[in-house]
Amino acid sequence: MDVINNIFLIGRQIIATVLGFFLPLPVVDAVIAIISMALVLGFAAVTMMGQVYVERRVLGFMQDRKGPNRVGPFGLLQIIADAIKLLTKEDIMPSRVDRMVFRLAPIVVVATALLIWAVVPLGRGMIIADLNIGILYVISISSVGVLGFLMAGWSSNNKYALLGSMRAAAQMVSYEIPLVLSIIGIIMLTGSLSTVSIVNAQAGLWFVIWQPLGFVIYFISAVAEINRSPFDLVEGESEIVAGYFIEYSGMRFALFYLGEYISAFAMSAIATTLFLGGWQGPILPPYIWFVIKAWAVFIVLIWIRATLPRLRVDQLMGLAWKVLIPLALINIFVTAVVLVPLFQSVAK
Repeated sequence: MDVINNIFLIGRQIIATVLGFFLPLPVVDAVIAIISMALVLGFAAVTMMGQVYVERRVLGFMQDRKGPNRVGPFGLLQIIADAIKLLTKEDIMPSRVDRMVFRLAPIVVVATALLIWAVVPLGRGMIIADLNIGILYVISISSVGVLGFLMAGWSSNNKYALLGSMRAAAQMVSYEIPLVLSIIGIIMLTGSLSTVSIVNAQAGLWFVIWQPLGFVIYFISAVAEINRSPFDLVEGESEIVAGYFIEYSGMRFALFYLGEYISAFAMSAIATTLFLGGWQGPILPPYIWFVIKAWAVFIVLIWIRATLPRLRVDQLMGLAWKVLIPLALINIFVTAVVLVPLFQSVAK
């Protein structure tokens, strides 16, 4: 175990021991969880800035144009300039909106994206909460995110925002089904819902080898879940202007922007955990391997955005119900009949 892992584990133990002299155990656990989530929030904010910069540069390279290259060396300070602009822009709220729901919607979107990270193991012992139902927790939290979109569309008192939120709900609910079905094969192989147990089970061979069809289904469904190209119909500018956040400005708009990128990297992290061996890897520290794999998945998301055109609504829904769900059911059947006995024999 490397130095960073030791520091993480020892620091957590010291905080728990010191607080244990003054506070009851449930309160200590709550304080540690709050500190951990604050660290996750800082990590997510920094990662999001890196994601935006990398996406702009990679898209520029793939489309044979220049990305940000004016503000700071290699355009590195462009993200800081954008953040300052969003923070200083006037926060405009239409007169007939449902003010409480309007304010809560972007918070719900960001909070649900952040909560997923509670069960993502960045390295050995580097996890906020090692739940024995970790995958069920991820599925549950990700499905709650659609409420933020519905809240934004309904509270805006704008027909285009409402149309965009309803389209988002239909898309996310539809693709939630094949996404969950694609994970069942891994649960059958490991016999566990714990993300740590799933990573440990991949010490010999990553599950992307055992579950190639499951990985493809998960990846496509997850891209649709986070509304990335070619499934970004929620923001169909030619039909519904800008989707559910058309009435949002300034920092509230930035929160939706932040939530989208946090969700994208969380999806990459979950894909790494379930299919790509998590922190498993030679020579380098475990958390470095995890970050490399998660960034590799995110680069593929950028590649897809630069390559594929947006689908029509009927194509979007047809892909989920007519293609991905039947394939996911076939994958479950093959896993139960062929792969589970084979995996158990190899494990022995």
